[in-house]
Amino acid sequence: MPQPLLFFCCFTLAKRESVGYNESVKNLRCKEASAERQGERIIMEKIQMKTPLVEMDGDEMTRILWADIKQLLIEPFVDLKTEYYDLGLPHRDETRDQVTIDSANATKKYGVAVKCATITPNAQRVTEYNLHEMWKSPNGTIRAMLDGTVFRAPILVSGVRPTVRTWQQPITIARHAYGDVYKSVDLYTTEPGSATLTFVGESGEKKELLVQKVDGPAVWQAAHNKEKSIRSFARSCFQYAIDTKQDLWFSTKDTIAKIYDGEFKKVFEEEFEHYRAKFEELGITYFYTLIDDAVARVIRSEGGFIWACKNYDGDVMSDMVSTAFGSLAMMTSVLVSPDGTTEYEAAHGTVTKHYYRHLRGEETSTNPMATIFAWTGALRKRGQLDGLTELEQFAGKLEQACFTTLNQGTMTKDLVGLVDEGVQAHAVTSAAFLAAVRGNLEASL
Repeated sequence: MPQPLLFFCCFTLAKRESVGYNESVKNLRCKEASAERQGERIIMEKIQMKTPLVEMDGDEMTRILWADIKQLLIEPFVDLKTEYYDLGLPHRDETRDQVTIDSANATKKYGVAVKCATITPNAQRVTEYNLHEMWKSPNGTIRAMLDGTVFRAPILVSGVRPTVRTWQQPITIARHAYGDVYKSVDLYTTEPGSATLTFVGESGEKKELLVQKVDGPAVWQAAHNKEKSIRSFARSCFQYAIDTKQDLWFSTKDTIAKIYDGEFKKVFEEEFEHYRAKFEELGITYFYTLIDDAVARVIRSEGGFIWACKNYDGDVMSDMVSTAFGSLAMMTSVLVSPDGTTEYEAAHGTVTKHYYRHLRGEETSTNPMATIFAWTGALRKRGQLDGLTELEQFAGKLEQACFTTLNQGTMTKDLVGLVDEGVQAHAVTSAAFLAAVRGNLEASL
């Protein structure tokens, strides 16, 4: 049986170093203090989880919002069970990035994970954080270990029209999550010479290819992919299209990368034969074209389809699509492995500029929507796997509370400038937005 939760109206905020709470939150604290004096109490029952989620904490402003979302929107209503991993850059450096590997293995064990945005360090970050080395992207490591496909779809809000006038429905980006430049090796040379690409098989067979002769300094990059991963990518895309009853587009540049991209095209064509009958039954289509043609077609389209892309293409195009639909902070992202393992995250980064403002004690208007939806996606999936209907329903109610808040005109600054003419909207801080969502969530329970 759910355990009773005792809390004072409206909610208690612990004192901590986090986002500063504005007047709306202060008013709520005054109300709760008054309620405490009068002995007013509300008895609620927390939803009891059966199996933990894997929780991967992150960096900078998203780390701050992560804690706020848990404290204000989840923990008062759910007896939250997680296996926690700190993927913040300082801890990754302390563990020599072993914590990233551990979190991926835990995800395999429990089947569902939720991840905060993390820093992929460059040279500047190495100096800023005094790192032992320039650690690889944690997303790249996790995606490679889970061999999954990243599906990204925008969160649509009434009153905020896409920049592209023809778009009527969401466009879901399916991003291959292994290899290419994300597992490439780089080399800088200073003198004339030549580079070769050499493969030595376990049988002893050797293949060698001249890459290029140069007459001076040059940069080199070698990327790879595995046919097994490409097939997993194709199968995930076809199955996701069937599950969501959407057309599937796939694009590469096989006219230039005749062998590399050509292999992607060939594998997709082969795997589609296993799904063709189901596609025809549902009345959905599979369509292949070159990446440049796909971009032109997407811009002219009405949306409502899945666009499958190689790793780098998917990284870039998901940002383009999300921004055109409103904001990068309004883009959901889920990594789906062939065995059904899922990892939910926001598609955006750590919001560094806002974090520096936060460190100076300034209020920020950082959009938490994608991070909230990462949590709701993970909670809903956990509920589905464990047969916890009430957990699934809570996830839906939290999402609806977000939409209600936005429809009331309460938005962060990134959205206010995008609303249709005549729509009444006002910009608030992150704290005020979360407080408004909390109020609408309580009203729905």
